[in-house]
Amino acid sequence: MASDASANAEWEQAEGVPALSDPFIQKYLSGRDALVEQEKKQRSDHLFRQNLSPTAAEACALVSQIRFEEQQTLWTREYEDSLASQHVDVFPGMMFHLAKDRMEKSKLWKIVKKMPKGALLHCHLEAMVDLDWALEEAFVTDGVCVRSDGPLSSQQARLRAGFSFTFSKSEAKSHVSIWSEEYAPHTQVPLATAADSFPDGGRKGFVEWVRSRVTITPEEHLKHHEGPNEVWRKFMSCFPILGSLIYYEPIFRKFIRKLLKALLDDGVFYVDMRSAFYTPYRSLGSEQWDPDHFNLCDHVEDEIQKFKASEEGKDFWGARMIWTTVRAFDKKTVVESMKKCIEMKIEFPELIAGYDLVGQEDLGRPLSDLAPELFYFRKKCAEEGVDIPFFFHAGETLGDGDSVDENLFDAIILGTRRIGHGFSLYKHPLLIDMVKERKILIESCPVSNEVLRLCGSIMSHPLPALLARGVPCSLCNDDPTILGQGASGMSHDFWQTLQGWENLGLEGLGSLAENSVRWASFEDYNQKEWVQNVKDGSMGTGVRADRLKEWMRKWEKYCTWIVDEFGVDEKLDAEE
Repeated sequence: MASDASANAEWEQAEGVPALSDPFIQKYLSGRDALVEQEKKQRSDHLFRQNLSPTAAEACALVSQIRFEEQQTLWTREYEDSLASQHVDVFPGMMFHLAKDRMEKSKLWKIVKKMPKGALLHCHLEAMVDLDWALEEAFVTDGVCVRSDGPLSSQQARLRAGFSFTFSKSEAKSHVSIWSEEYAPHTQVPLATAADSFPDGGRKGFVEWVRSRVTITPEEHLKHHEGPNEVWRKFMSCFPILGSLIYYEPIFRKFIRKLLKALLDDGVFYVDMRSAFYTPYRSLGSEQWDPDHFNLCDHVEDEIQKFKASEEGKDFWGARMIWTTVRAFDKKTVVESMKKCIEMKIEFPELIAGYDLVGQEDLGRPLSDLAPELFYFRKKCAEEGVDIPFFFHAGETLGDGDSVDENLFDAIILGTRRIGHGFSLYKHPLLIDMVKERKILIESCPVSNEVLRLCGSIMSHPLPALLARGVPCSLCNDDPTILGQGASGMSHDFWQTLQGWENLGLEGLGSLAENSVRWASFEDYNQKEWVQNVKDGSMGTGVRADRLKEWMRKWEKYCTWIVDEFGVDEKLDAEE
């Protein structure tokens, strides 16, 4: 090897190729490095990085070292061979469903799981269900039944037919198998009867079948050639089934309590939950749907307060609801939903935090078409003396310059305080400047964007472009039940971003988590108060400032844990 190096050096000298150590090459490299550092000063997480404590800086360096080591050892040829039948190449940051099992065995996973993630600002209530737990609850809850739009007697029917959970006190429920041709549409069948008679594996097979109906399977995730519309069809079909499973009071109350505990265990201390308030709710023992969502809101608020007052929930900051309307609805339906939102805001002022429109942007009505209804909403809010701010989904599309992509313009003009997804924002330099100037946060959902076929993997996600341009962002999990994450927390999104992007690191994750606290809607603010509060951060007064200070204490404690847990081993390795 030494002779080879000597020969190469002689060849370079003979050819006149300069050496790396030559002064003018070193001057070039020094200027290059200075340019890289100059660009990094524009990043949204630059200030956070500059203010790292010595302990936090050491923890971040350790995590970077562990990340590098796992890139060399975790994604091995052996693991690639195990995936050979799927004809895929293995790399850090690969497609979520292919990487999930391996990521959960990594050292980085252990580190990310313990991270204080701050606030979850973008999730949909019906898609936060621990499915195995919810089905077990349904099996032991009196009166829970299932029904279908027609016989589920064939594989094709079981794949696509409308199916839901319901409740009946009557003993005269149908015992005709829902899996037979004789089944009458919409007839209620006791859950246990239907599950135990499932034609492919009894109750265990039934559970797996329900799972396949309410999740985007790994196989569906990988079929990117089918495009977003097909996966969105499956995605939207999951919500009514999941809603029917949890929107019965005995199950719903336990679900809320379990969800809050799961979030807290994952380092989430506050959550803004979105719900379309479209799936009907049923109170305890009632065979009739509730006429409105008063009881649902009452039960959510009650369970939040009970959890916060409990020993296990004493560190939880709280939860609120963002009322949503499906954007594809007609004008009358949208207006009726808006009126109900205002009614619930009056009844539950601390629970209702804002308003949004949901559903696939590509096939729904653009915000420009919904402008009359949105101005009507503002007028009605003013008449009723309530302030319900906008938190719009926008830019969740591959389009460029079409009406869907231009939802970003309307969202900003209409005064949204945060933007859900903002996937196409990186294409709009003017809007990027406006978002920064107006202190609008992007609620980024990387795993969701990948599974819903907006990008092939975390490596091609546009969030790094936004961070590099100084756009404030946070990480969110969107719909973990449907996306196949198997947990209600945010660790999968945090791990994917940490592993996927060289420029992020633990420092970048910390900044994203701090942003989530800074932009959380802990209480009502008028627009001027909101912007000032966000600007002031921990230097201000009130709840937001207190929460930011509390999060920073948790962050420092977490960084100390990293140094204690992983720093010693590194020092011993160095000594050896």
